[in-house]
Amino acid sequence: MSPAQCFRSIFRLLPVYGPMTRELYLALLGFAFVTSVTPGPNNMMLLASGVNFGVGRTIPHMLGISIGHMLMVVLVGLGLSGVFQTVPQLMIVLKVTAVGYMLWLAWKIAHAAAPGTAAAAGKPFTFLQAAAFQWVNPKAWAMALGAIAAYAPEPSLATIGIVAATFAAVNLPSVSVWAWAGQVLRRGLDDPVRLRVFNWTMAVLLVLSLIPVLQL
Repeated sequence: MSPAQCFRSIFRLLPVYGPMTRELYLALLGFAFVTSVTPGPNNMMLLASGVNFGVGRTIPHMLGISIGHMLMVVLVGLGLSGVFQTVPQLMIVLKVTAVGYMLWLAWKIAHAAAPGTAAAAGKPFTFLQAAAFQWVNPKAWAMALGAIAAYAPEPSLATIGIVAATFAAVNLPSVSVWAWAGQVLRRGLDDPVRLRVFNWTMAVLLVLSLIPVLQL
């Protein structure tokens, strides 16, 4: 059986719950992949973590992103988005908090010491830190709000669960690519000067990644 035939066979087995038709589910898969794999705060941080700590030590970070965002999607689907509509000032608070925290993270990345040196006191994100980070990540909010609005127009527990589980399943391999790419780049960044240039570049890109999502 060819890969295409295998995919079609699996796709025919996908369940259908209410408004979540197979066509809508396929569109959800595409949305989850594109939004997960494209540059953003999570992926910029994973790339930097892959360079500074390697893929193995970055696994908790990756799992925290995927599972933390899955929880966010569930809560948004259950009505959390309505809180922001009722109290729009909360979005301003979220954006200010996000900017402040991102600037601090960018500073930490820019000043990260070379791996294996005495000054390398930094540690990769833990699972809980990465999961908590989603709540101050504007792109994560945009992904969760967009997914529920577009793919769960008539929210039910089953539909919300499908959207959240799909995002987690697609998100994990997508973000893993960035950590792996960082580890590959690490081989060419054994020189402290090149590593410093890379870390400063990642810090700048992390800050710049906030621009499009803060305009929401």
